[in-house]
Amino acid sequence: MKILVVDDEKLLVKGLKFNLENEGYEVTVAYDGAAAVELERREQFDLILLDWMMPGMSGSDACMKIREFSDVPVIMLTARSEDADKLMGFACGADDYITKPFNILEVKARIRALLRRSAAAARPAEEQRSLLTVGDLSLDTQQRVAIRDGQVIDLTAKEYDLMELLMKNPRRVYSRESLMDLVWGYSYAGDYRTVDVHIRRLREKLEKTSAEPVYIMTKWGVGYYFKGESQPTI
Repeated sequence: MKILVVDDEKLLVKGLKFNLENEGYEVTVAYDGAAAVELERREQFDLILLDWMMPGMSGSDACMKIREFSDVPVIMLTARSEDADKLMGFACGADDYITKPFNILEVKARIRALLRRSAAAARPAEEQRSLLTVGDLSLDTQQRVAIRDGQVIDLTAKEYDLMELLMKNPRRVYSRESLMDLVWGYSYAGDYRTVDVHIRRLREKLEKTSAEPVYIMTKWGVGYYFKGESQPTI
């Protein structure tokens, strides 16, 4: 697995590189956002650790640029712990968020959780169903993209994982806590608004009118569910 570590704190980068290489990962490093964008464009990493605040192009701007052409899992690293900053990071396309100073064991655990979710895309095609379809909406489980009215819509890694879970279990209502556990692989200790942000972004991308959804529904006071039976096709 190839990991890109991006931070302007060179000592921190050195420590992360050392620890991750000891875990068997192939690690490339960069010290600014622009370099991160170009490296991902050329090398296509399996995961990126990306600092939020850097001189030049910030981590948030770099993440948005990367999202224009890649759904690589991105973990934001930041010294800012306010909820608004975390939600802004997710809005930029990040999949996870770690506050400095951090425990390297936590970093490794979150990397493993994200990589496990992304590994489904690498399964042999015969082990996967090609499309899950409801009405004019389909989910391509090989390319990990959505298709609406014949138009391909790119999803981030977490957006795709969340949508696949909901479509494969139509009419089953999931609480935000359950979705955090099933999609992210661990609890956020109360940051369940992360789920709300991802649901909102999915509705904006996949529903014809996000304010009046017909697929991704809310059961008030309980959670979210997918309306309708998805029909798998090969």
